[in-house]
Amino acid sequence: MKIVDIQTRILKAPLKTPFKTALRTVTHLEDLVVMVHTDNGFIGYGEGAATAVITGETLTGMQGAIEHIKPILLGKDIEAFNKLLHTIEYSMIHNSTIKAALEMALYDLRAQALQLPLYKMLGGAETKFKTDITISLNGIDTMLKDCQKAINLGYNILKIKVGENISKDYERIKTITNTFKKSTLRIDANQAWTAKESVTLLGRLENEGIVPELIEQPVKANDFRGMKYIKERTITPLLADESVFSAKQAIELLEMDACDFINIKLAKCGGISHALKIADIAELYNVKCMIGCMLEGPISVGAAVHVASARSDVITMLDLDGASLLARNPIKGGTTFNESDIELNDAHGLGIKQID
Repeated sequence: MKIVDIQTRILKAPLKTPFKTALRTVTHLEDLVVMVHTDNGFIGYGEGAATAVITGETLTGMQGAIEHIKPILLGKDIEAFNKLLHTIEYSMIHNSTIKAALEMALYDLRAQALQLPLYKMLGGAETKFKTDITISLNGIDTMLKDCQKAINLGYNILKIKVGENISKDYERIKTITNTFKKSTLRIDANQAWTAKESVTLLGRLENEGIVPELIEQPVKANDFRGMKYIKERTITPLLADESVFSAKQAIELLEMDACDFINIKLAKCGGISHALKIADIAELYNVKCMIGCMLEGPISVGAAVHVASARSDVITMLDLDGASLLARNPIKGGTTFNESDIELNDAHGLGIKQID
């Protein structure tokens, strides 16, 4: 089962509503799909979102990266799986999203060859999951309406985007918490605050009895001391996202006791193999994980669900609403997304049948 071709195409789809964070505003999905063809007619699918403000990658750069690595992979046998993963990892530095997309396609092919769904190949058993939904950063009135819409659709976990300034963010969190008391709230500041601002804001909320399920990445990605400073002075659980791109960073942060949870994203860490490694490291430190996405489509988000199944004991939180934020699903087959409910099936590999 040898690789005979690697093709790409742009996957475009509008979002139901604009996706707004402290870092960016997005109105439509525009991802790169990678298709790895083999000599026996199999196709492995991978996908990556160009998220320049987080990974530094653009669609043009991702396409260029594929052209760079394509000659290295052509003719290689899928059975030499670990060697292929090693080849992808060391073919270039950085470029974590395109590496993740290529890994995804190879894992898809390997599972197809074994006639297993990917989650079973990885040792998973869970097939049904619940995800949160992201409430974009807007004025309070708009965010309240968006929260109510999400609740009406069956979501009971809301991920609230903040990061404008701590005064307005305080009002957002307090108002949403008091309005939707039965909902679980996760707060995501997307690196917008300083460590001292974080402690001030969270302390103020905590003194009023407001303790969200977690606060995600309140400070800059490389501010590990800031993360530790916050963790030592607040009771709100702290989730590290952009601070953890690699297994090495996970170890460093956990050794510092600078977070309560870790958010794993395939595009951020470089693929399924690295995601599994980070989950295993977190388990050694008795730390639970979230698995998230970069506003990606059903191929990539679906792959993340397979990973969640494979490490369900440690990956206990899902932030995989990317596919549900789309106005239409451009993929036939694969993981089933029905608002907060996500379900895997027994199709081989990722189960992708067609791309519109």
